[in-house]
Amino acid sequence: MVLDGAVGLALGSAGFLALALILARLGLRARPVIAAAATSVPTATVLMWLAAPVALDVGRFDPMAAAIFAGCGVLFPIGQTVLSFETNRRMGPALAGALSNVTPLFALGLAALILGEQVTAWRGVGAVVIILGVALLSLRGGTGRRDWPLWVLVLPVASAVIRSVTQTGVKAGLALWPSAFAASLVGYTVSSAVILTLRAVRKVAPVPWREHGMFMLVGVCNAAAVMLMYAALARGAVSVVAPLVATYPLFTLGLSALMLRDERIHARLLGGVAVTVAGVVLVLVG
Repeated sequence: MVLDGAVGLALGSAGFLALALILARLGLRARPVIAAAATSVPTATVLMWLAAPVALDVGRFDPMAAAIFAGCGVLFPIGQTVLSFETNRRMGPALAGALSNVTPLFALGLAALILGEQVTAWRGVGAVVIILGVALLSLRGGTGRRDWPLWVLVLPVASAVIRSVTQTGVKAGLALWPSAFAASLVGYTVSSAVILTLRAVRKVAPVPWREHGMFMLVGVCNAAAVMLMYAALARGAVSVVAPLVATYPLFTLGLSALMLRDERIHARLLGGVAVTVAGVVLVLVG
């Protein structure tokens, strides 16, 4: 039952990540990445603090866990958000999501090295199969043309590294203070301070008030994704949660077809979906 709960939470996180990518794509057509992140991340932070009197479990507070959550907050969600926004703006949401999905490989390696998790052969194979599946999704279209420089590939890989490091770190912190809300609150508070400082230093104009709604909604979706992922990590192993969260390109495809109307069904796309789902099955069986 604990594993079932972790699976549902991880897939819910993937769904909210996909929705945030699509909404960000709509908003980023006219606004710089730093301005967008300086709206979305603090919005989520404010909402969390408003909910803190009810949702925050202070009875099991642990200073070491709080320090771990704060350290992770320097990188995530803000580092991953900025990199994701920039990749999204240059590549589009589906390709950005697909190329960042080397996360499971980093996450499984770190979990084994740092947390001592036993990564079974089936879960390892499943993670690789998921990556192959989203790679197929990223190659759809058939023309092979791109309108972005090759160096942009560094952005989704860096985003994947940040996410995998954070997943491992937060898992360690949750062993000391088992509160997904606390991990999210501390991490988002630190990330908000980082992005607001960066915006001030770079002298980036804030998003106009008439456009705040879109990026505020992105922030809410990202925060929901993070809290669900942390709740999943509190219940299950990184080797299960990381590959399942990495399936969010599947959700991105469906939402892109519904909201952006820029996806067409073809053999390569169906193959990518089938391979990714097979990888999920291997992870769950393992």
